[in-house]
Amino acid sequence: MSAPAPPGFIRYLAAKKGLDDRSLNRQVWDYLVRALRDQASSAPLRVLEVGCGIGTMIERLLDGGLLTRAAYTGIDVEPGCIRGATQRLQDYAAARQVPHTVDASGAMLFSTPAQDVRITLEAADIFDFLAREPEKTAWDLLVAHAVLDLIDLAATLPSLLSRLAPGGLFYFTLNFDGATILKPPIDPDLDALIETLYHRTMDTRCSLSRPSGSSRTGRQLFGRLKEAGARLIAAGSSDWVVFPGPDGYPGDEAYFLHFIIDTINQALHGHAELPASRFQAWIAQRHRQIEARELIYIAHQLDFLGYI
Repeated sequence: MSAPAPPGFIRYLAAKKGLDDRSLNRQVWDYLVRALRDQASSAPLRVLEVGCGIGTMIERLLDGGLLTRAAYTGIDVEPGCIRGATQRLQDYAAARQVPHTVDASGAMLFSTPAQDVRITLEAADIFDFLAREPEKTAWDLLVAHAVLDLIDLAATLPSLLSRLAPGGLFYFTLNFDGATILKPPIDPDLDALIETLYHRTMDTRCSLSRPSGSSRTGRQLFGRLKEAGARLIAAGSSDWVVFPGPDGYPGDEAYFLHFIIDTINQALHGHAELPASRFQAWIAQRHRQIEARELIYIAHQLDFLGYI
């Protein structure tokens, strides 16, 4: 079992909701909207989201009018995320005055004249979930938001795609693709070394003795999807771009930036190729840049839409 998600991680996921909203590739999103409308039928849309976090993609699809008749299953390895998603969806429904109930299984039901959606959330490891789900479970839409760069594509992607019904869609978003940019520079040589070493930790990361992700997942997906027999409809960049406006950073995005810098610190703390004192001074300076409303952060990412 994994350790519970710390409260700071839950806040990080909430803090990046607005950033994700403006970063998602609009062309890929529009193709998804059209594809789902073309698939419209009397049967509920069957959706599986892996790594659903605190449910922000569910909110986004509801707000976009893409879930009118749907059976939505969201899984995440962190029980704390599932609890957070449950609470957010309750708050979401209350804020919009959407009638909702919870059935005996714990699923949340949104029911209005224009909407009939059943949402089931479960704390589950993706490998355990796939092992108990028969192939060709016949999902109509497979969603993975900001999560495929945390898993081994070669081992997982074919199995995930095999759960789609013929013609079923996949929507894979915010897949990291090899660029972490922090401005203004502190020491160009040190900045470049830290970026290189940080990306290397993504390439060598393991979880439960399995390879876990890559710093170039975005570009790798083109080949991996083709190998798995998938067909692409649309793809495009979905870069995170965070910068201070006249009133500072939007929403809680200063916290988001502090979290990113802390993540780099944790990943590289004690690294043999980094002088400890220089690295810690670099980390402290990046935090000060955030407090001074100076730091600009860019992460290159890619979105994909396609079908089987």
